[in-house]
Amino acid sequence: MFSDPIKNIAQFDIQDGMKVVDIGAGSGFYSLESGKKVGPRGMVYAVDVQRDLLDKVKNSAGLLGIHNIETVWGNAEKIGGTKLRESIADRTILSNVLFQIEAKDRDNLALELKRITKSGGKLMVIDWEAGSALGPRTLVPSMIAGAIFAKAGFALEKEFDAGDHHYGLIFKRP
Repeated sequence: MFSDPIKNIAQFDIQDGMKVVDIGAGSGFYSLESGKKVGPRGMVYAVDVQRDLLDKVKNSAGLLGIHNIETVWGNAEKIGGTKLRESIADRTILSNVLFQIEAKDRDNLALELKRITKSGGKLMVIDWEAGSALGPRTLVPSMIAGAIFAKAGFALEKEFDAGDHHYGLIFKRP
C-alpha cells in the first residue's frame, strides 16, 4: 500500500485541541486529516512554498467543512522561514519533504522544526524508503534522517511502517 495519511496520523497521537503544523503541506492530505482530529478547539497550520497548493488546501477544507486550517506561505529551510511563532506546535508533520531539501539546508530545516515545536511536542517524518522503484532519485534514508533530527536535539521515539514505499519516524522534542 502507498503511504496512507489516515493510517500514519493514527500513529501520531493527535488529540482534540492540539496545534499541528504540516510542513510542505502540498495537496493537504495531512492537514485535512489533522484538522478533523484536533476539532474546533484545535488549529492546523498548513505551510508550503507554493501558494497555489495552499489555495487548494483552503478550498478543500472549506468543501469538507473543516474551518480550523490556516494556510501559511513560508519556507521551512530557513530559520524563522515558516513565519510561525516559537513553540506553537504540539505536533509537527514533515511528509515527503526531506528528499526535496538540499543537503546543505537540512540542518536549518531541523532547527526550524525544533523552533516551532513545543518542548514535549512531537515531530513525524515520513519519506521515501531507499530501494523503492517509485521513489525519486535523491533519497534521505531513515538512518540519515534520524541523525539530522538528533543533531537538532530531537529524540527518536519510534519507527513505523508508513507504507510500502515510505518510512515513518516519530521524534520527541525535549
